[in-house]
Amino acid sequence: MTTLYDNIAELVTNDPTAGDHSPLGIIADAALLVDGTHIAWVGPRSAAPDAEHRVDCENRSLVPGFVDSHAHLVFDGDRAAEFAARMAGQPYDGGGIATTVAATRRATDATLAATVARLSHELRNSGVTTFETKSGYGLTVDDEERSLRVASDFTSETTFLGAHVVPAEFALRRDAYVDLVRTTMLDACAPHARWIDVFCDRGAFDVDEARAILTAGIAHGLHPRLHASQLGRGDGILLAVDVDAASVDHCTYATDEDIEALAGSSTVATLLPGAEFSTRAHWPDGRRFLDAGVTVALATDCNPGSSYTTSMPLCIALAVRDMHLTPAEALWAATSGGAAALRRNDIGSLTAGRRADFVVLKAPTYIHLAYRPGVDLIETTVVGGRDETA
Repeated sequence: MTTLYDNIAELVTNDPTAGDHSPLGIIADAALLVDGTHIAWVGPRSAAPDAEHRVDCENRSLVPGFVDSHAHLVFDGDRAAEFAARMAGQPYDGGGIATTVAATRRATDATLAATVARLSHELRNSGVTTFETKSGYGLTVDDEERSLRVASDFTSETTFLGAHVVPAEFALRRDAYVDLVRTTMLDACAPHARWIDVFCDRGAFDVDEARAILTAGIAHGLHPRLHASQLGRGDGILLAVDVDAASVDHCTYATDEDIEALAGSSTVATLLPGAEFSTRAHWPDGRRFLDAGVTVALATDCNPGSSYTTSMPLCIALAVRDMHLTPAEALWAATSGGAAALRRNDIGSLTAGRRADFVVLKAPTYIHLAYRPGVDLIETTVVGGRDETA
């Protein structure tokens, strides 16, 4: 069935050849035709083709669906007390991950699935049409494998993160845990994952350990991505570029050398405003990345400890306010940038042939995403041509 979304005040295509020829490719007074699961046509409504069904967007804005390329949705437990302690002045050091690991190990598969279902529902309601999620709160062969098995029922973008932290039982045997991750654990988890990730930072894994784990994952057919430079400076970003990681995430303490390396690579810098907000950490300057020519993505980093949000609009507003992105740059980073971080060319923009993933906003322009922070502006979320608004 064909459906025409008509009477669109402002259609953001992310196609610079369309509309106003800006990076967002904005078409005013527009329409969009969906045929089944894909987009068949976009353009001015005066030239709109006929369709079997019509949806009146009532002079609202329509934007590509948000692409959340970094989330940790498979877990159990709550760390609200830890958040309160941070707001009272206790610094974040990643140590609270062990609390979630203990709760996740005790949880049943059904409990874990219920958490992913709840959070993925929240993501849909905040306009996210594609999301990635990681393991990393099990840290045993069985718990990492079942975490990915549960996650794969909700998204194809699953990431093996057995190298999140070294669990307590291996505290005096780091080398043994690294060997476990890159052999037996990887063997069990690879069939359920597309990506492999390592937390390469102070208190987690060093560059040599991260390289060994990523190399093993690549040999298993997984594509690399990396957490790096969240807690301090290090060589993780350079490692990500060296192994052609799809993205390197956080980048809070990126150096000029790091940014220069990213600018000459295909590795996306994924910024996570929710983490800085929830940990009262240093804000990375997104302007430095963009001015150097680095491809930037925004993601929620949804997790129970350091960024317990599923709101991409909130992350857009924070990136504009505190990371020095313009509203247009932040929207692009949350859509096309996220698609680039997942190396996807079928999502993140609205052109003929792309998947029909988009959001109708309760606003006349996308600028309201940053202009009206904290306000629910998601009218409709369409995924693969289907209205999935709750």
